[in-house]
Amino acid sequence: MMLFTEDASYYAEQIKEGKLSVKEVVIAALKNMTALNPTLNAVVWRQDADALAKADEYDALLATLTPQEKADLPPFFGVPTLIKDLGQSQAGQLAASGSILLKDNMATVTDNFVQAVEKAGFIAVGRSNVPEFGFKGISDSKTFGAVNSPIDTNRNPGGSSGGAAAALKSGMVPLTYASDGGGSIRMPASYSGLIGLKPSRGRMPVGPGQYRSWQGAAVPFALTKSVRDTWTLLKVLQVTQYEAPFPMPTIEEDQLVDLDRPLRIGYLTDLNDQLTISEVGQAVLDQVIEQLKALGHDVFEVADPVDRIQVMKSYFKMNSVETTVMMEGIAQALGRELTDADMEPLTWAIYRSGYKISAVELSQMIGDWDRWAAIYEAGFKHYDLLLTPTTNGPAPKHGIFEADETILAAEKDIDQLSQEDQQQLIWDHFGQSIPYSPYVSIVNLIGQPAISLPMFKNEEGLPIGAQFIANKGNEYLLLQLAKQIEAADLLDTDIVNL
Repeated sequence: MMLFTEDASYYAEQIKEGKLSVKEVVIAALKNMTALNPTLNAVVWRQDADALAKADEYDALLATLTPQEKADLPPFFGVPTLIKDLGQSQAGQLAASGSILLKDNMATVTDNFVQAVEKAGFIAVGRSNVPEFGFKGISDSKTFGAVNSPIDTNRNPGGSSGGAAAALKSGMVPLTYASDGGGSIRMPASYSGLIGLKPSRGRMPVGPGQYRSWQGAAVPFALTKSVRDTWTLLKVLQVTQYEAPFPMPTIEEDQLVDLDRPLRIGYLTDLNDQLTISEVGQAVLDQVIEQLKALGHDVFEVADPVDRIQVMKSYFKMNSVETTVMMEGIAQALGRELTDADMEPLTWAIYRSGYKISAVELSQMIGDWDRWAAIYEAGFKHYDLLLTPTTNGPAPKHGIFEADETILAAEKDIDQLSQEDQQQLIWDHFGQSIPYSPYVSIVNLIGQPAISLPMFKNEEGLPIGAQFIANKGNEYLLLQLAKQIEAADLLDTDIVNL
């Protein structure tokens, strides 16, 4: 078995230099899935025949090219990967979103993001496991089963990109695709000792059909093991997409150069009296602050400028409305009304609660997001980056965030509740997990980029990420800092050999 211990760029170089064939690395990924997936449950769909056919096509092309022509191929030519089974459709492949309703659904079109992935040279070998419709920070789909962390199989690697994280950390493939609607790249990165960049709103290609996923809160990208993979992928996937609602100017730099100045980095601890930093979260900050100071940066505490409880409640209401719209579309396609038997209790509750949120209230919420974005952007006049722990603890043990039977029963009867009680019930469902990851969702609502870096392990050797947030469009500065931190040997992205 050939585990992928190096980053994706390494294997692309090996292929272009003729040291490995595309078919060799694709077969290795398929064998890794066969060996590792029974333990991890990271992959819900394999596409062996298509991947092998593409590998043969790529190897045949390589045989006709000069060394210069090979060097000019896409940067990840022939590298095997997994596509997230949520919002990343590829024609002829499963598009289940971890759900009961769509468990046998096959995509009929390849979306713009996956087309860009293919143009970058990647070969998809399968699709990774997610929670139902990506609603949780853990990956425990009742339809496809829970994902196990390769670091400790009694733990969940997070969500909604949990399958992607487990596959990458185990060496199944050298890079995996992910998305982030409320921390779904950064939380699994934190729990799995990986690099997780959530790009700025508008940076990645979207559509066709849906151009503002979760009102622009959700952004596709990837989980990686190196800064060079993250940088190269960002450069090759980024677009200025004028038909989309949030066009973003592309990053123009050709190379990721070293930082040439010390940065001013503000850090957050307690967000309010309900969302406080944990003991281990503080330990993350303490260690990272000292490391940053040793690298020459000015690090100082700042106060959170917005009401995070209001932020989180706005997030849940948005999610309710967007889910209602999605379910209306599914019901129309199926030609029948949906029932609570069609989905998990939480999904049913989120879906039904959207009917009681008015258009006026939704418009007001989106206005709040814009105001919060302006407040946060103003903060970057006083610091270059903002630092938090990504999560307040390591990967959670299976079942630790499971709602009790009283909440699950109430969710099935959600239609009987007032709007206020409906939203309180959803809040209660997430009651244990909200304090565990209170730092991540704000950037989804305001559109800023953030990255989780694997800089800390607790006494049990479990990773917890450090999150850095930049002003909108400034992924370049995030990656410059990440490059410096990586060069100082402060990142640990090594795979776990099962």
